[in-house]
Amino acid sequence: MAIHAHPDDESSKGAATMAAYVDAGAEVMVVSCTGGERGDILNAAAGELAHAHRDLAGVRRTEMAEAAAVLGIKHRWLGYVDSGLPEGDPLPDLPFGAFALQPVEVAAAGLIKLIREFRPHVITTYDENGGYPHPDHIHSHKVATFAFEHADNPQMYPELGQPWSVGKLYYDRAFAPDRFRALHYAMIEAGYDSPYAERVAQWEADEDNQMFKWVSPHTTTTQIHCADFFSQRDQALLAHRTQIDPEGFFFAVPEHVYAEHWPWEDYTLISSKVATDLPESDLFAGLR
Repeated sequence: MAIHAHPDDESSKGAATMAAYVDAGAEVMVVSCTGGERGDILNAAAGELAHAHRDLAGVRRTEMAEAAAVLGIKHRWLGYVDSGLPEGDPLPDLPFGAFALQPVEVAAAGLIKLIREFRPHVITTYDENGGYPHPDHIHSHKVATFAFEHADNPQMYPELGQPWSVGKLYYDRAFAPDRFRALHYAMIEAGYDSPYAERVAQWEADEDNQMFKWVSPHTTTTQIHCADFFSQRDQALLAHRTQIDPEGFFFAVPEHVYAEHWPWEDYTLISSKVATDLPESDLFAGLR
């Protein structure tokens, strides 16, 4: 079970891993905490679609269904409203009813119900910084970790099904600096312009100044070799056409460069109820 803040997050973080496990016979479910209603239209071509402006929430549901079909996953909505990304100084208050304003124990109830129904052995989600500091990402982390800790407690939410103990909890490391650095030098070596040149230069000039100020403080424990599924990842990303520019950041590195120099997706094992040896190459290590 992969727990995400908005539709499109599942395709930009861990999509190839999910496609690989589906291909291997696992059942995979993505839970989207919000509908992404307050997202901007980030693809100029999609911005010309009247439907996107008239009913962005509906369009994003259609996009999510298409991405789920590409990846072969099950999908559920947790049902909360996108908080939006506040901007300005000082930051404005979040809108009434926003997901990030919901008490954790309330927002987690629906997720605990899904965990008890689906009974996953592994959960992946964001770290305490949210992967990046969007209020919905940070709140998704809080809700997911709360649900992981309490889904097996028969005293908590007894009306939501039989308790279920999830074996392992991972944080996604899609923005790991070592990945960007490796791809930067691989691009230069292959004769391409690197999209990460400025970030890497800043980082190497001052290693305490990470490429992203919000980058995960955790180290990678687990790498899933999934290069054979990068094309599915890219197809799933492109399904989110209002959010993903086909000429943008996510497609700046050719697939063959990725496959040769960083054929993995990266995770940090945070909690395991089974014995396992680090580093890992399998989210199910110790569970099989």
